[in-house]
Amino acid sequence: MSDNELGTFLRTRREAVTPAEAGLPTGPRRRTPGLRRSELATLADISVEYLTRLEQGRDRNPSPQVLAALGEALRLSAADHILMGRLAKESVSRVLCQSATTPPARTVRGTLRALLDRLEPAPAVLINWIGDIVTYTEGYERYARPLGLLDGDPPNLVRYVFTDERARSVFPGWERLADDQIAHLRGEASLHDPHVAALADELTVTVGAPFTDRLAAVPTLPTRSGTDLVEHPEAGRLRLSYETLTLPDEGQRLVVHIPADEATATALDRLNGRRPGALRAVSG
Repeated sequence: MSDNELGTFLRTRREAVTPAEAGLPTGPRRRTPGLRRSELATLADISVEYLTRLEQGRDRNPSPQVLAALGEALRLSAADHILMGRLAKESVSRVLCQSATTPPARTVRGTLRALLDRLEPAPAVLINWIGDIVTYTEGYERYARPLGLLDGDPPNLVRYVFTDERARSVFPGWERLADDQIAHLRGEASLHDPHVAALADELTVTVGAPFTDRLAAVPTLPTRSGTDLVEHPEAGRLRLSYETLTLPDEGQRLVVHIPADEATATALDRLNGRRPGALRAVSG
C-alpha cells in the first residue's frame, strides 16, 4: 500500500493535463508528460518547492485553499475534488488509524433491519467497510447463495471477488467489479486501519498481482449505482441495477438490487417462489 497517495494523485493528475487544456502555450521539445511542476505551481499560485514537497509526501497537510487551487488548475471533476480531499485527510489521520482497535461493525440497527424487511423480495445486502456481508434480505440469500457469495464466516465480498474461481464466470464484468471492491476498500476506511491492512496482507499473498496492482494504482471513487450482468447457475442470465446507500456512522453500506429488465424480474420471481410481478423491472 502506498504511503503517499495524495502525492501520487497530484503527480498523475498533473501529468494527465496538457498545456493546451490549462490555457498555456505548447512549446517544442517537452520531455514532461502533461504539465511541468512549475506550470502547475504558477496556475495554483503556490511555490514549486511546496508542490514538490506535496508530491513527494514531505508535506501532508495542505490547506483547503491550496487543495481548491490545485483542483481548479488540474481541472478536476467534482468527484476527483472529493477524492483529493479524502486523500489529504487520510494523510493527517494516519497515526490515529494505526492505533485504532475498533473492529468493523457486524451488528444491525433495528431500523435498518426493518428497512431490509420492507425491501423483500428484492436482493439487498448490508456490507461493512472491509467487505464483510453483515445481513441481507431473503431475496438476496436466494440470489447469492448459489453463486458462493455467502460462503465464509463471515462471508466477505472482497475476498470472494478475488479468490473464488466462480466470481469470474458469474460476473462477465469482473474487471470493473474488482476495481470497485478496491475503491470501496480504500474509500470507506484508511488503508492504515489494522483490519483493512490485515485483509490486504492476506490477499497480497493469496491473490498477487490482480489485487496488488489495483491497490497500488491511483485511487478512484467507488461506483454507487449501475447495472451488473450476472450468469446465475439457477436463474440464467440476469441484468441487475443497483443503488448504494452509505451509512457513515456505522461504517456500512446498503446495496439494493433491482431487475433491469422484465426477463430478470421474472427469473427472480421464479427463484423466490413468487408469482410473476412481485418484482418490477426498473430502467434508467
